[in-house]
Parts: sequence; structure tokens; C-alpha cells
Amino acid sequence: MVPVVEVAQRLSLGAGRSSRSRSGDVRQILFEWRGVKIHSYPVMLYLGLTFGMVAGDFMANRAGLPAARVLVAVILLAMFGLLGARLLFVAMHWSVYRREPWRIWRRSEGGAAMQGGLVLAMMVSWPLLAALQLPLGAFWDVATFVMLIWLIFGRVGCLLHGCCGGRPSSGPFTLQLPNQTGVRQRRYPTQLLESAWALLLLLGVIGLSRHAPFPGAVFLAVIAAYSTARIALESLREQQDRYRGLNIQQSIAAGLATMALIGFVVLWLRQLSAA
Repeated sequence: MVPVVEVAQRLSLGAGRSSRSRSGDVRQILFEWRGVKIHSYPVMLYLGLTFGMVAGDFMANRAGLPAARVLVAVILLAMFGLLGARLLFVAMHWSVYRREPWRIWRRSEGGAAMQGGLVLAMMVSWPLLAALQLPLGAFWDVATFVMLIWLIFGRVGCLLHGCCGGRPSSGPFTLQLPNQTGVRQRRYPTQLLESAWALLLLLGVIGLSRHAPFPGAVFLAVIAAYSTARIALESLREQQDRYRGLNIQQSIAAGLATMALIGFVVLWLRQLSAA
């Protein structure tokens, strides 16, 4: 069984424990103003979503989509994304939460698995986009920019909070970094690597978005590329969630990458046959 305290420390959507850890290196609280503690992770999520929506508005106008309806869809799907991320985390640690289910929605404990958010948001998008009269593929191409910017900032928030950290290593490509309990060691900078990969993907789709072969191609290509990298990055993490020997996050990433690649090939072939 995973202790609740350990579960609470792994990832955080809300308040962290303290701005000072045992070694004083984890920056969970950016600053305190009039007794109100401003936590690094939600601040980074807010900045990522804000800048992401600005980019999404620009891309929606460039794609000829109604920007107001796109904004509504992005906000609603972001809410479902946060819900899905929380639910997947709870499911992965159900042995803890089934004994004390009131902890599921306790923000002070935090905990999220972002791939669960992506899956739920994709499922909800079908009826939601139909109701808003937005084309599925074109919308997700625009939303890809929002997601990547959100991810870039979010992983910086993880670095400040100490969650999602890499495992200790004396090998190359490591940095002196703390984990969520403030233990500072040379470890793989998984948060920075994931943020950097998202930035590279963002730069790539900025240049290629005008040349996409079909609506939805940008989204499917990014999901395939990101999920493939996530498989490798998961093996470098200090905390790995497993079920019967399988790494849960790697398995989900492999499934997403496979489905995205199949979808890309099928839709591209359909586009070519129609032409």
C-alpha cells in the first residue's frame, strides 16, 4: 500500500506543503502576500492556460473558426482535463483512496496524471464540439497550441514544486535538483526535458500548421510525437506507478501514440484517395 502522505507528495494541483523543504530547495510557494500563500504549480498552470488561450485565439482566427466558441470549448475541456487528470491519479492509488474516499477531492493533497485529462477531454469533445458547431479536427489542431503552451508552463511548475522529478543518477545529462521532499541529488531533469520537448513540438507545428494534409493532422502528429517521448521519459522518473509490473503511464502513452499514428495514416490515405 502507498501511504497517503507519499501519494499527496507525488503531484500537486493545489496547495503544496511549504515553500521550504528539508533542504530549502523546493519552491512550492513563490511568495506570500498578506498571509495568502501563492503556490508555484497553480501559478504556472494559470500562466500556461492564459498564454495558451491567447495563442488559441490567434490560431482560431487564422483557421477561420469562430474564436468565441473556440474559447468556450477550450475552457470547458480544460476543466474536464483537470477532472480526468485527478480521476486517473485516484484510480492508480485506489488502494489508498477507497479507505478514505473524502480525500479524493481534498485539494491540499493534490495529485494528477495529465494523460487521464487528455483522454477525458477527447471523449467529451465529441458531443461538446457538435453542440458548439465546431469541426472536430480543425478545433483540435487549434487546441494543440493551447495544450503545448500549457504543458511548457506546467512542467516548469512541476520543477518548482519538486514533483514528477527524475531518478537519481551519476551519469551524464543530470542536474542537481530536489524532489518533492526537498532531497537534493544529481538526477535526470525530467520536468525540463518534457517542457523542452513540448517547446520543440510547438515550434514545429507553428511552421507546419499551414501545410497540414487534413484537419486534425497537427493534433494527431503532436499526440504521437509527445506520447512516444513520454514513454522514454517515464523510465527516467523517480516515482513510477505500476500495475502487475507494467508502468501505467508508459502503457497509456503507448496506447495514445499507437491510436494517433493509426488515425493519422487512415485519414491521410482517405484524403489521398478522395483527391
